[in-house]
Amino acid sequence: MSSPAPTATPGQKAPGALRRFLDGDVWHSFTRSPLAMIAAFVALVCLVCALFATWIAPHDPFDLAALELMDSRLPPAWIDGGSTKYLLGTDDQGRDLLSAIMYGARISLLVGVASVILSMLIGVGLGLLAGFVGGKVDAFIMRICDVMLSFPSILIALLIDGIGRAVFQNAHDTLAFAVLILAISLTGWVQYARTVRGSTMVERHKEYVQAARVIGVKPLAIMWRHVLPNVTGPVMVLATLQVASAILTEATLSFLGVGVPPTSPSLGTLIRIGNDFLFSGEWWITIWPSVMLVLIALSVNLLGDWLRDALNPRLR
Repeated sequence: MSSPAPTATPGQKAPGALRRFLDGDVWHSFTRSPLAMIAAFVALVCLVCALFATWIAPHDPFDLAALELMDSRLPPAWIDGGSTKYLLGTDDQGRDLLSAIMYGARISLLVGVASVILSMLIGVGLGLLAGFVGGKVDAFIMRICDVMLSFPSILIALLIDGIGRAVFQNAHDTLAFAVLILAISLTGWVQYARTVRGSTMVERHKEYVQAARVIGVKPLAIMWRHVLPNVTGPVMVLATLQVASAILTEATLSFLGVGVPPTSPSLGTLIRIGNDFLFSGEWWITIWPSVMLVLIALSVNLLGDWLRDALNPRLR
């Protein structure tokens, strides 16, 4: 058990937010979990490589003028025929795989995080409304959730993405990204809605909510100012786990050829391209993007599992 957070005595300043966090149970649990620290380190390295790919990557894989077709399908540097210029080898277009993976991870993370944020906004809002209002509103929202859960999420994402591409046939890259993010978001909001609804139904009968009603606080203000802060714990855990799921969904859609635009390939697109050369001996074209995808998804999932245990008061 961690020591209790220090309290301010008369004449002393209250500890800052950072100090309270470092003295809290969550940080104590993190420092006592080697697996969580390793997962956090791997996730941080992947995030830094993705966000700062423009400065870290040794080559620009999207600069057509710099591509050399004579260097296509070169093996990694430690294999005969490889070049130290391309540490992980090159693909069929002569692009440096290490650089392409960094740029591709940035696109995958962008789509994954943006879709999770949108899913969270939709799900939390509908879950709060269903749990706090109840009655027919609750029944209607939950029946929609039941319908959404009756279909595999990847099929719903394919349907929404297909409709979006049919409606916006000549869409530019930005609109194509928006359609993809919307398709993934509309398959992930149900978990947030059901989780928040259950927590809200518990919170709405507690004394502080009844006191707020007695003094005349409006229902909307009670939901957002009082109930919402008390149901965010499960939401944060679910959001962490959903990031990995959203990235894998995006990779699946891109692998099937309906994901991000070909001009901005993600990890899923790189894996699909490399799959064509897997059985011809150029295994590195698909293996390295796959390894990066697995590292991101696994590290985020492990962090989500740790966060779920750290925020569970029964395990403290």
